Amino acid sequence: MLLVCDTEVDPDAYGYLPQALRALLPDHEHSHYPSGERPSLDGVDAVVVTGSTAGVYEADDRPWIRDAKRFVRRTVDREIPLLGVCFGHQLVNDALGGRVEHRGLTARLVDADIADDPLFAGVEPTFPMVHGDHVTDLGEGMEAIASADYYPLLASRHVDAPVWTTQYHPEFTGDFLSRIERDFGWEGARDFGDVTATRTVENFLRLAGVDSDD
Repeated sequence: MLLVCDTEVDPDAYGYLPQALRALLPDHEHSHYPSGERPSLDGVDAVVVTGSTAGVYEADDRPWIRDAKRFVRRTVDREIPLLGVCFGHQLVNDALGGRVEHRGLTARLVDADIADDPLFAGVEPTFPMVHGDHVTDLGEGMEAIASADYYPLLASRHVDAPVWTTQYHPEFTGDFLSRIERDFGWEGARDFGDVTATRTVENFLRLAGVDSDD
């Protein structure tokens, strides 16, 4: 079973990106953490943690974030394949002892340097970014696998467990540009013709042994 942990705190306004991520996935169970849902890992073959307009440092005001960090640690300890996207990238690294800071909004296409990692098979290194927080120190056991001029820790993976995280949004295609621009603004290039970030999700499913045709 594939489990999607949706972490968006205002799904009526901003739920379209987590929904777009779910649309790229095969049949799955859905858990919305801010609503108080606490998923079990029993029978779970892989986990995806979505983006959110919350910050991982807001746990005092949003107690579900502490629960989500514990959930991440259990997932890593059990070596269940995990993909963290945007907030998920930050949550995983923070849960493993890293650090996340607010640095101001970025909403644009970003050219990156990527490692020779199977997560990036067939993926062009131009990524759609919509975020205000940065991972500034990686979690224990995590290593950087992508970097950009303004963000050296753009994506990461665990050295032992099957865990990958990306600050970029693999689900974000040009179809969402007008909505993103309305909600967050947008800088620079608008041509998504060479953007293949959605393949990140396909690669994760393959690495996790989850059939994308299920």
